[in-house]
Amino acid sequence: MTKSELIALLAAENPHLRQPDIELIVATIFDEITAALARGDRVELRGFGAFSAKRRDARTGRNPRTGAAVPVAGKAVPYFKPGKELRERVNGGPPAATPAPAATPAPRGAGSSRVASKVA
Repeated sequence: MTKSELIALLAAENPHLRQPDIELIVATIFDEITAALARGDRVELRGFGAFSAKRRDARTGRNPRTGAAVPVAGKAVPYFKPGKELRERVNGGPPAATPAPAATPAPRGAGSSRVASKVA
């Protein structure tokens, strides 16, 4: 999906918003994420993932044509780590909107044998 396709989709799902407003919202979000990464900050979007800038040290590379050693300066590269919900949805897991079934509480004293064995 491209940026313009995202804007068109959001406009179709939100007919009460004007397209120029949606374009401004999307551009602002991307600009703020970019600015935060440029400052060295981490951007975390719960359920989606986290953006960060990883530092790459300077190194000596090779020119593939001549084989000569070439110094490569250190740099920061953007990095994205997907969140748990995103990974599950991409891998065909349950959608994030459905909560997991509640676990039934264990009867009293059921877990005490483990505690007693560690104490003894």
